[in-house]
Amino acid sequence: MTGHRERLRKRFVASPAAVPDYELLELILFRTIPRRDVKPLAKDLIAMFGSFGATIHAEPARLNDVKGVSDATIADFAILRETTARLTQAKVMKRDIISSWGALLDYCFAAMAHNTIEQFRILFLDRQNVLIADEVQQTGTIDHTPVYPREVVKRALALNASAIILVHNHPSGDPTPSRDDITMTQQIIDTAKPLGISVHDHLVIGKGKHASFKSLGLI
Repeated sequence: MTGHRERLRKRFVASPAAVPDYELLELILFRTIPRRDVKPLAKDLIAMFGSFGATIHAEPARLNDVKGVSDATIADFAILRETTARLTQAKVMKRDIISSWGALLDYCFAAMAHNTIEQFRILFLDRQNVLIADEVQQTGTIDHTPVYPREVVKRALALNASAIILVHNHPSGDPTPSRDDITMTQQIIDTAKPLGISVHDHLVIGKGKHASFKSLGLI
């Protein structure tokens, strides 16, 4: 077992991209399960949750039901999630969002794509389209998040933001905007415009894909 772990570590260091998902998950499990062959567990977890990313983002309650997964393993997954989100966020904070659009999408996917409930996030921009704040305003249920346009605009004014980008996720994985999404976005635009605040876009994050209200002609 020790030999396998050392060989896998060396292969990963030599060529990280060549290591398949289940072996990458093995490398993470090595830390909290020191004296077991974790390959079967890694393969079972990916089969159960559907992918490496979905496994790392799985709810602790579901992970607790899997034999062999410890509290320390669940904590390691949480550390990995937060580390990924912060690293991707660092690539967009205090930068011109328009010229960092790909990095922005990477961050949104890292932070929201695997959430099992809806989350409504607001990105606040200054006059140069530099991201000055990134905040989660609301969390909801599996298919709905309550959003209050006045609260959105109130927060933008408090931060002296000139523009905002709205972002929320669809836990179903399908980023197609709903009728409620479209109505809510228009209400925010109507509330913000008289106060000199622009809504640059509304992004809906699914699993591996997204929808942009601006690209769809909805803004």
